[in-house]
Amino acid sequence: MPNQKILYITTEMYPYQEDTNLATVVNKMALKMHQEGNDVRVFMPRFGQISERKFQLHEVIRLSGMNIIINDLDQPLIIKVASLPGERLQVYFIDNEEYFKRKQYYFDDEGNPFDDNDERAIFFARGVIETIKKLNWVPDVIHLNGWMSSFVPIYLKTYYETDAYFKDAKIVLSLYNEKDAALSGNIGDKLKFDNISGLKALENPTIQNVVIESMNYVDSIVKGDEFLNEELDKAFNETGTSKSEYLDVDSINQLY
Repeated sequence: MPNQKILYITTEMYPYQEDTNLATVVNKMALKMHQEGNDVRVFMPRFGQISERKFQLHEVIRLSGMNIIINDLDQPLIIKVASLPGERLQVYFIDNEEYFKRKQYYFDDEGNPFDDNDERAIFFARGVIETIKKLNWVPDVIHLNGWMSSFVPIYLKTYYETDAYFKDAKIVLSLYNEKDAALSGNIGDKLKFDNISGLKALENPTIQNVVIESMNYVDSIVKGDEFLNEELDKAFNETGTSKSEYLDVDSINQLY
């Protein structure tokens, strides 16, 4: 079914990240949908490991310059863009010196999670939403990949609930086995600043619990990894949201 506007929001994508199933799956899905005649855009964080020179990233001045307020602090939003090597498929990168300059993703060299992982995820989610609106491009399908993207549907169905911009977009969530970790104990205060409260995940804020929470805010869930860890699989089996077992890339358009 060509001519759909498909937005991939992801934490990883090949070749910007290598050797992970998530990065490979997102690359293959986005390319296949692009090659079948759909209007595809990808949004991801500009982690410090991603070489701007190698991948020819450049800042989009007309989209940059907004400030996202996180926990009462103004954080400047920088948008960079590149074409997927060898393809005319645009990948947008959410950047901010404070949150994404560091070389590691979510854990320091000793394996400890960063204290601001929650803020980084909130900034990423809100940055994507605000940038899409500024692009004046309304997606038909929003496909979420990677735990940071799980904040997007939570924000769309709460903070942005009265905003009609995304009202017709269908949201798909892919589940992956990602390394779990605690999130900041005061994440509830940061979300409350955006009038978001009452989330079950806040009783025990972890990466995985936020992903599980987001299942309640999407239209469809699909297994991104064929076999999920026990807790994620249990949540998948128990959710009342429409769901699908693992689909290979050739079958993903059936979901759309």
